Amino acid sequence: MRKQSNFYTFALAALLAVVLAVPAQAYEALTGPTGVLKYEEGKALEGYTLFDPGMGTSTYLIDMEGNIVHTWKHKFKAGAHSQLLPNGHLLRASHLDKPATVGFGGEGGLLEEFDWDGKLVWKYKNFSDTSLQHHSFRRLPNGNTLVLCWERKTNEEAIAKGRDPKAMPKGGLKLWGMQFKYTWADYVQEVDQNGKVVWEWHIWDHIGTGPDKIDINWYLRGDRNIVELMDVVDWTHCNSVDVSPDGKKIVLNSRNFGEFYVIDRKTGKIEYRWGNPSTHDAGKAPAFIDNGDQQLFGNHHVTWLQNGHFLIFDNGWYRPEGNRSRAVEMDPKTGKVVWEYTSKLTNSFYSMYQGGAQRLENGNTFITSTGQGHLIEVTGGKNPKVVWEFVNPIFGEEAHCMFDESKKYTAKKGMTPYDIANNYIHRAYRYSKDYPAFKGKDMTPQGYICGDDCPRFYKDYKRGAILDGGTSEGFANENDDTEEEDGPAMHAY
Repeated sequence: MRKQSNFYTFALAALLAVVLAVPAQAYEALTGPTGVLKYEEGKALEGYTLFDPGMGTSTYLIDMEGNIVHTWKHKFKAGAHSQLLPNGHLLRASHLDKPATVGFGGEGGLLEEFDWDGKLVWKYKNFSDTSLQHHSFRRLPNGNTLVLCWERKTNEEAIAKGRDPKAMPKGGLKLWGMQFKYTWADYVQEVDQNGKVVWEWHIWDHIGTGPDKIDINWYLRGDRNIVELMDVVDWTHCNSVDVSPDGKKIVLNSRNFGEFYVIDRKTGKIEYRWGNPSTHDAGKAPAFIDNGDQQLFGNHHVTWLQNGHFLIFDNGWYRPEGNRSRAVEMDPKTGKVVWEYTSKLTNSFYSMYQGGAQRLENGNTFITSTGQGHLIEVTGGKNPKVVWEFVNPIFGEEAHCMFDESKKYTAKKGMTPYDIANNYIHRAYRYSKDYPAFKGKDMTPQGYICGDDCPRFYKDYKRGAILDGGTSEGFANENDDTEEEDGPAMHAY
């Protein structure tokens, strides 16, 4: 094992030497280190990070240095993500191992709640030929759960609602070896601990034109194959649901429309929408190399902040002025972005699909860039700075010291191809050390998430940043007080 450790140590030194030869370049390579890349104590929120590798059957809780402190093992692959409840239970969405009901991203079908020791204590299943849980869920203070779902609508039902018949391919749509014949419309359920539905809201009940309606003939612009799937089948593609601090409203996010909706739980009315005014003729639509009045492109994970603002992961997908991702905070009173984080170099931070943004107790923002399993924590203010960074080392079920971009998700019949690697993370969460779930729990580190033979980059890059320091291995002397330059990952920002 020592030989393997030495191999990765020298490999890391070689990588650092190449990248640091041009220090202004971003850290972007076909192969690079995984695990914790950066950790600034005192600036990052001290706590634990929860995540599900998208192709795996485990949920991991790691400390700030990347050590595993707890693991839950599951029967099914992740349907999307997990959330850690204050009582120490894990609420997780699972992707059921059955033939795809829908056939595109976000399928789940099952929510399961496990105690700290992995015992199943509650479940909710919505998986049939006509209805399916997908993407998002939210445990409410009253113990109920908000769940995002799809419901199947036939072409005849869509046309009866006003859809242009010419937009419906005859015989359905063939793509990726599958036949798509229906429209899947989003809806939200609130279910109690007995699985009883106590509240519902359906997009299908709010079709029309104008600011409080969803236009059934508005379609995403972009690549024809993908767009035809979305026009006909995956129409609005909502991907997150959250509740207002007072519990009276929900916010529902639509990737394909590039906007989110604030919905009154009592009346069901869409009271506010933001992100793409061209969907309801209230602003200029995008054009060639022109974003128009559209603000969000392929957006995910809208959350309602305590100050009344909204935090959004804006993927930047099909953005006419260039693809790049960002996290944004917007004020609904002014309709303006009041804070954002995006990389100085677009190829350092971009996820075409999925992603998330979580506001932390210290004012920092914790970001999931799904495509490469990349997690970052950034500070607030006008010039956000990365204070913690992590690349998921779990590819499928195996840990790797280095990220290999050739380990791509290979589509098979009945599976949607994603431009993401096998180590992707749909959404991760950071929980502070004083989060109630950890009270009385054994949080002893159980080993590095990458494997104990792998280099710990957040420490080793500081040594590798000064390659002429005088040691026989080409590293700087750890006791050398020479001013150090940031390592290669840091130049990405």
